[in-house]
Amino acid sequence: MVNVQAQLVMLNWSYLICTIQPEQMPCFFMKVMQMIKMKYLWFIGQLVNWQWLNRQWVMWQCMLLLSTCLGLLVAPQTHAQSTSPNTIVVYGDSLSAAYGIAQTAGWVHLLQQKLIQEKRDYQVVNASISGETTSGGLSRFATMLRTHKPRCVVLELGANDGLRGLNLAVSEQNLASMIQQAQQQGAQVVLLGMKIPPNYGLKYTQQFSDMYRKLAQQYSLPWVPFFLAEVAGNPALVQSDGLHPTATAQPQLLKNVWPYVLPLLKP
Repeated sequence: MVNVQAQLVMLNWSYLICTIQPEQMPCFFMKVMQMIKMKYLWFIGQLVNWQWLNRQWVMWQCMLLLSTCLGLLVAPQTHAQSTSPNTIVVYGDSLSAAYGIAQTAGWVHLLQQKLIQEKRDYQVVNASISGETTSGGLSRFATMLRTHKPRCVVLELGANDGLRGLNLAVSEQNLASMIQQAQQQGAQVVLLGMKIPPNYGLKYTQQFSDMYRKLAQQYSLPWVPFFLAEVAGNPALVQSDGLHPTATAQPQLLKNVWPYVLPLLKP
């Protein structure tokens, strides 16, 4: 007859398995655990009737079951912990994608370093793409929100729309749609305003800069009136193309943005 102590050990482990709540695990792990439950409920039933089982075999089965269960439970928890709840996404174009300079020299990377220096538990994700327009940004915005679930979105788009002379009513609607989506998810938005040369006439140029102010007022956003302040027009801080800031200019860009991001951060 199987030792009574061995039977109690098996009953204890079976209770542990059978009280695991399925909703705490993804569907895949739920199905696996249900299969394990059935197997060991059957095993306990046989344990009561079978007289030839020995204690060593029972204990070996117990240890095998325990290691399997722990592996299944720990794996999902580790995955969940790898995602920071405090994520800032910078969503822009070449001005934020560190065009023409090292990524580590860009203002977005400098933002992450500043947060680390100030011991603020935030992860910065740079989702900027060189050449991006508001239409392109809108097309991938929902996916970005699902992927990163940001607490804060720094929205830096529109410059390429203006340089190409695109319909500003469409640009404004694209930006509005991204702002709405972010706010509906509970993310705070910082809007980076831009200005463009008067290539398409003074009226178009004014409408372009006013677009950011209107959106900031409509959606109650903190906004930087001119992201390239103290940089644009300075030959020492602009690359040879006359448009993109140099590595030397990046600390100034961070300085322009930081006062608007800081109030949104948790202490």
